[in-house]
Amino acid sequence: MGIWRQMAEYLYIKKRDPNQPRTQWMKYMHGMNRISLLMFMVALIIMLFKFVILPMFK
Repeated sequence: MGIWRQMAEYLYIKKRDPNQPRTQWMKYMHGMNRISLLMFMVALIIMLFKFVILPMFK
């Protein structure tokens, strides 16, 4: 499974494979990965705003 497919599944863009085993620990792991991925994306947006967009208006 590729990294882009896994990220799409974390962000609910792509449906997960129904044949994969789904244990409680996998749910926890994917939930934590989803949270960290969303936090990373928010940080990238903040950095883009701070270092690219704000200096354009000064």
